[in-house]
Amino acid sequence: MKSAALLSINNQPECKPLLKWAGGKTQLLSEILPKIPQKYGRYIEPFFGGGAIFFAVRPEGGIIADSNPELVNLYRSVASHVEGVIAQLRCYENTEEIFYAVRALDWTKLPPIEAAARTIFLNRTCFNGLYRVNKSAQFNVPFGRYKNPKIIDESALKAASELLSSTTIICGDYKTVLQKNAQRGDFIFLDPPYLPVSEYSDFKRYTKEQFYEEDHVELAAEVHRLYELGCHVILTSSNHPLVHEQYRKFVVKVVQTKRYISCNGKGRTSEDIIVTIPPKPIFNLYLLPPPLPLQALQYPSTRYMGSKNKLLTAIWSVASQFEFDTAIDLFSGSGVVGYMLKAHGKAVVSNDYMAMSSMFSKAMIENNDIILSHAEAVALLELKKPIDHFVETKFQGLYFSDEDNRLIDIVRANIKTIKNPYKRAIAMSALIRACLKKRPRGIFTYVGHRYDDGRKDLLMSFQAQFLEAVDMVNAAVFNNGKQNKARNGDAMTLQNRTSGLVYIDPPYYSPLSDNEYVRRYHFVEGLARYWEGVEIQEHTITKKFKSYPTPFTSRKGAAEAFDLLFKRFRDSVLLVSYSSNSLPTLDEMITIMAKHKRHVEVVPVDYKYSFGNQGNKVGDNNNAVQEYLFVGY
Repeated sequence: MKSAALLSINNQPECKPLLKWAGGKTQLLSEILPKIPQKYGRYIEPFFGGGAIFFAVRPEGGIIADSNPELVNLYRSVASHVEGVIAQLRCYENTEEIFYAVRALDWTKLPPIEAAARTIFLNRTCFNGLYRVNKSAQFNVPFGRYKNPKIIDESALKAASELLSSTTIICGDYKTVLQKNAQRGDFIFLDPPYLPVSEYSDFKRYTKEQFYEEDHVELAAEVHRLYELGCHVILTSSNHPLVHEQYRKFVVKVVQTKRYISCNGKGRTSEDIIVTIPPKPIFNLYLLPPPLPLQALQYPSTRYMGSKNKLLTAIWSVASQFEFDTAIDLFSGSGVVGYMLKAHGKAVVSNDYMAMSSMFSKAMIENNDIILSHAEAVALLELKKPIDHFVETKFQGLYFSDEDNRLIDIVRANIKTIKNPYKRAIAMSALIRACLKKRPRGIFTYVGHRYDDGRKDLLMSFQAQFLEAVDMVNAAVFNNGKQNKARNGDAMTLQNRTSGLVYIDPPYYSPLSDNEYVRRYHFVEGLARYWEGVEIQEHTITKKFKSYPTPFTSRKGAAEAFDLLFKRFRDSVLLVSYSSNSLPTLDEMITIMAKHKRHVEVVPVDYKYSFGNQGNKVGDNNNAVQEYLFVGY
């Protein structure tokens, strides 16, 4: 893949158009160049004309074409014999007598080098640089009467020769050129003759042919073929209703331009449009999923509600079909999806409103190389200074033994003294994981140990659980060469600065169950926050605190939130996990996403939750559902 080179290239002479060209795109460079993809296969321009975009981009191995054989001869001669063209140009003088004598020559009967020099000379010395032929294909523009036109721009000619020598130059119809050469991933710039057709329309300036409305319709059909093929396309045209109609499914921008040649002296201003057509992704619902990298399997397992650990292969089989360098895990939860994307070399932003989730991401996604040594971990279990006994008194007899509560308070106090933010995140992540492992079912919606099933995790000491968790978090730390970020905040306020992939796995709303993560994990969430900024509801048996506000607690709120998020991230690939038993419904989700993305696909995945969420009794859980992966692109 080649990168688009823009205007300034160090240590190289300026490369610029060789001809003054009516309808040239020099004045639109600042609008067009930022829209060119950073990477593409080949550069193809089949309506070449003056080639302002080509000379600004300087692509290697490009393909340029034009239906005007005299123009093609010029570029081929400069590419192969630039010194001969320069020598021939030195024979010309800017006089009316010489101008009309040269104009009278039949270029088809001249040697190619002399014909190329004639084209440049007439262009530089004729009226307004206009290139126009009559019905007999004879150049008929009058003498320009310029005092000192620059007939020979030697540095520009030599720079152009170097670029053109690596370029395929074709004389032919645009459709033939594109159908023979365009391939998926190529970048194609189209600057066809403008509508409406008139005596001064661009195409008549350099050929005796015409380009009418039906030709623009035919061109639009070819553009749609290129889109389906997977090409990047940018098209410029006049601000004409037909053009808007033909390209209504793509991004169309209207820009103000000047016309330096016009049949109406007062009509020198106009409006052009720039149509940006990204390639259509090749998306295959039945593509065999690629294997996950071994690093992705290093993420410490949890029984976190809604964790997508079992869906990683399905998620990656979809995500891998798109090209992206950056990814946002908007509702990170357990953090396993963001970590998987990091393992695939993506620059990841992991976001969650839960402090405990952000702590996991800080330790293993944002952190690229810091670990907590075994000695440092052991030291965190030792009483070093007075502690506040907060857990020991506030949660006495609720979740853990008095001894374990006291140890939690000791570790809490010691973690606060750690200066390195990543070591602090590792230690807190390990403490949270130890609490989850020592708790039957890993949740805090009940007190006591009535769900104790004799699992090995429950038999291990708290000290052993903590040290094991530190080892597992340390083992998950790796450097993917990218700058990753863990954010603790509201997903609805995250601003998207780059396009890429956005993975959305919000709390699922269902009238049959609640989606309150705080209710299930309030104790470990309090640990992560040191119970700062929360108000414990003393009247509750579990000593929980009030849940965070979220729009995903009602059907209407969830629908409005999805609409807002899809709009905010509409420039990225959207990948959304959602359950078949949740609201909005499948059809409603498709409708919402289709407002902001041209293509919406649904990938159903059979899934079983680690414990039931349908309000059924333990032992009779209806926890088998279909998980939907909504894809917007």
